[in-house]
Amino acid sequence: MVAAATAPLLCRAESAFQTGAASPLRATAHVDFQITIPKFLFLRVGTGTGNVAGGWGTNGAIDLITFAPAFGSVGNGVAVAGTGGDLGGGVETAAVAANNGNVTLSSTTLGPLGDGAGDTISYAQIRTVASKLTTNQALAVPPLADAATRTVNIPAAAKIVRRDAKWTYTYRNQTTPPPGIYGGVNSNNGRVTYTASVP
Repeated sequence: MVAAATAPLLCRAESAFQTGAASPLRATAHVDFQITIPKFLFLRVGTGTGNVAGGWGTNGAIDLITFAPAFGSVGNGVAVAGTGGDLGGGVETAAVAANNGNVTLSSTTLGPLGDGAGDTISYAQIRTVASKLTTNQALAVPPLADAATRTVNIPAAAKIVRRDAKWTYTYRNQTTPPPGIYGGVNSNNGRVTYTASVP
């Protein structure tokens, strides 16, 4: 167990013995050091473990953002705030950390949100806005599109990326769909997959 814990830091030392009448006597020894840093990539959207400062972990919780326009306001073009999200009000924590260069961040959907009866609402009706959380620059958000992948690039500084943001989701409310529940918990194309990648 100790060997496993110390494996990333290796050192090797030697000894030397000198004797004789020379003055001064001098003996030398050397130590070699090696540090192995693993490549890492951390992505958090919503409820999760850790942030860009560290403490990274895996959390399988998937948040549900819901929108419910009031009767009489459906399709009037006035945006509707969401409910849910780890920060409440349809707002999610988003964070990326990596140590091997620029990060590519993408969003993927399988199609427009459906109601199971053939009616749909386009993902173009869901707007996402990134705002500052703890890092100097907010983490950019890839837009949502039907049956498509949209990508943004997060530039690294000295190969390091540490960005976070508050992602606020709103429903644009620009169309008048038939009544129903569109999307849902991993149903009717209601799930968006965010993916981060590094070289």
